[in-house]
Amino acid sequence: MQKILGFMRKAIQNYHLIEDSDCIGVGVSGGKDSLVLLTGLHQLQRFIGIDYKLIAITIDPAFKGIPGDYSAVTDYCREIDVEYHIIPTQIGEIVFDVRKEPNPCSLCARMRRGALHNACVELGCNKLALGHNYDDTVETFLMNLFTEGRIGCYSPISFMERKQISVIRPLALAPEKEVRRAARKCELNVVKSPCPADGFTNRQRMKDFIAGMERQEKGFKDRIFGAMQRSDVDGWGIK
Repeated sequence: MQKILGFMRKAIQNYHLIEDSDCIGVGVSGGKDSLVLLTGLHQLQRFIGIDYKLIAITIDPAFKGIPGDYSAVTDYCREIDVEYHIIPTQIGEIVFDVRKEPNPCSLCARMRRGALHNACVELGCNKLALGHNYDDTVETFLMNLFTEGRIGCYSPISFMERKQISVIRPLALAPEKEVRRAARKCELNVVKSPCPADGFTNRQRMKDFIAGMERQEKGFKDRIFGAMQRSDVDGWGIK
């Protein structure tokens, strides 16, 4: 977990993600990234020198109309003394059963983000932390390039004017393999995603493509991110 804390501290300092008196809503899906994010933010409170509050928030899509089981997350938040809220929704039914989306991930992600933004406002949070890691950032950049023909990515920090909250990504410099290792070392009870599209998405195909390129050209991923930083794509340049 020490490596993860180092990556998070660097991201927080480089991109000015957290300030004194922040109330941070942490989006917790129950997956490895969000649980490591919550763990890291909780541990950093002890020594980073910034006074902030955490509230963990889960948006339950209720795939197939069945509420998700987040009891492991509830127990963990109680153990580390972090306030936790589960927000029930019908996102799963709308995306898969009503709309029958052929490419459901984009709509599902937008609806979940909207629900998270609303929850943050209702709970008095001024920031929302999401668990995107280093690999996610490179994947998103390449997906936008290949599928939409544009140069762009999400930002390390972005202000949502309509909701008056900032979205931050403290794990954005942490490689996925280190996140996976930290989740295993900390024995976090990861909640398996019940999403019907899990493992069959455009993102998974991009993961496979990048893995193949890494085997052929070692350092491929780092060169892509380096280009993003040098060009300051969407705020990724080193401040």
